[in-house]
Amino acid sequence: MFKKVLIANRGEIAVRVIRTLRELGVPSVAVYSEADRSSLHVRLADEAVCIGPAMAKESYLVIQAIIAAAKVTGADAIHPGYGFLSENADFSAACRDNGIAFIGPSPKSIQQLGHKAEARKMAVKAGVPVTPGTKDCVSVKEAAAQAAKIGFPIMIKAAAGGGGKGIRIVREAAQLANEMNMASSEAKAAFGNGEVYFEKYIELPRHIEVQFARDTHGNVIAFPERDCSIQRRHQKLVEETPSPAVDKKLRAKLEKAAVDLAEAANYVGVGTVEFLLTQTGEFYFMEVNTRLQVEHPVTECVTGFDLVREQLLAASGEKLTYTGGNTVPLQGHSIEHRINAEDFSRNFAPSVGRIEEWLLPGGPGIRVDTHVYAGYNLPVYYDSMLAKLIVWAPTREMAVERSRRALAEFKVKGVKTTIDAHQLIVDSQDFKAGKTDTGFMERLLAPAEPAAAK
Repeated sequence: MFKKVLIANRGEIAVRVIRTLRELGVPSVAVYSEADRSSLHVRLADEAVCIGPAMAKESYLVIQAIIAAAKVTGADAIHPGYGFLSENADFSAACRDNGIAFIGPSPKSIQQLGHKAEARKMAVKAGVPVTPGTKDCVSVKEAAAQAAKIGFPIMIKAAAGGGGKGIRIVREAAQLANEMNMASSEAKAAFGNGEVYFEKYIELPRHIEVQFARDTHGNVIAFPERDCSIQRRHQKLVEETPSPAVDKKLRAKLEKAAVDLAEAANYVGVGTVEFLLTQTGEFYFMEVNTRLQVEHPVTECVTGFDLVREQLLAASGEKLTYTGGNTVPLQGHSIEHRINAEDFSRNFAPSVGRIEEWLLPGGPGIRVDTHVYAGYNLPVYYDSMLAKLIVWAPTREMAVERSRRALAEFKVKGVKTTIDAHQLIVDSQDFKAGKTDTGFMERLLAPAEPAAAK
């Protein structure tokens, strides 16, 4: 195992990694921007180094500053968390070139799978079903012809990155040029790469993903699927495992596809394969996230695995905890609610300020991952997520009821949050029945139709 690990991230994911390192007896190093001096990850780490001003492009996205911090503190490994540089092949290569272990896949694997268009090619070679779309990235000059070949509606997607950035749905040719320019510009700003490709847009699918882990000894595990269909503007709000729409037969197919892709890419570490599941039960490969996911705790809850620990084991050349096959059994049901600093009553407008009150729910089956505490001043420069509320119960019905109870206990004053939105979700009859898809939130938030005149 490593002697000292630097976490090249902030907020709750940095706190999450620090806790596993502490259990393993490995010292941790936090990096922070000037805006994050009072963040919990800085207070919990064994050491902390300021790497620049508040803006991420001047701190958390500066590879040289992070490498320098690792060298100064003697860290022999870097955990990238998620977001920022976590899927950046240049960062992985910089760690390697400086004799520092990158707790994630190799630069080659990130290039192959982190680039969405290249990942589609690999999926085809591995025999994994893919949605109809372009084989390569698309230029403005060839856009019209490629779109016509696929057939509208199409989805324009950023070739690099994720998190819903650089995605546009186009339903007719007249919209194509403008939407493509917008998608490319957004992708360039978010990931430094404006390349895009096209996919056939699948109407109202479920968003299903399979977590996997693979070590250097040939061991690979596919974990039970997560259902991430409840989204707003391509941003996930609620995730659960297992999916209400997946039976044992379909689960086996999804897990096999994830294992096949991991093997084909010679992937080392933890990753996630994302699929679209149609209303009629067919699934299509969408992309691979070459990092830990925000929603990894629900997988941990139903399997008992510590996925950060598995990342550390794989990256240090050790065997995964479980080497008894490609799949693991699941127990019970888990749901994660992303609690953001947004005003639900004002169309999810950003909310910033000082956290005056912070009372967390507790009791059986309740976990809260957060970097927030009472008195914390929320920076305006980063993601709006305050906490992840994760519940576990023996059955889905019990997990839904436990979510309702926990959300009612969660009290925050000083900023507006999305807790009310999550209460609305768990109170929905469609959610209770497991009838969700990517259009769920749009339907839930649609204005009620006026009553017919008598």
